[in-house]
Amino acid sequence: MRTTITLTDETHTFASYYAQARGLTLSAAIDELIRKAQAPLLPAPPEIFYSPSGLPMFPPSGGIVTAAMVKNIEEEEFDPKAFA
Repeated sequence: MRTTITLTDETHTFASYYAQARGLTLSAAIDELIRKAQAPLLPAPPEIFYSPSGLPMFPPSGGIVTAAMVKNIEEEEFDPKAFA
C-alpha cells in the first residue's frame, strides 16, 4: 500500500541510518520498527543473587523456610510403598 507520511528530521535520520545499517529500504525499515514497537515486551530476566561464598541464591521473598518446615514436608510426601 502506498501512503505518504510526514516525519521529523530526527525521525527520518534515525530511520535512514537504521535502514542503511540493516540493508533495508526506508519503507521496510519503518515497517520493521513499527512491528517491533507492537511486539509484546519480554519479561526482564530474574536477578541472580549470590551468597558471600559465591553460590547463586533465590531472590529474597520475605518468607523464611525452617528446618522443621522442610521435615514436615518430607514426612508428608514420603511414601515407603513407592520405594518397595
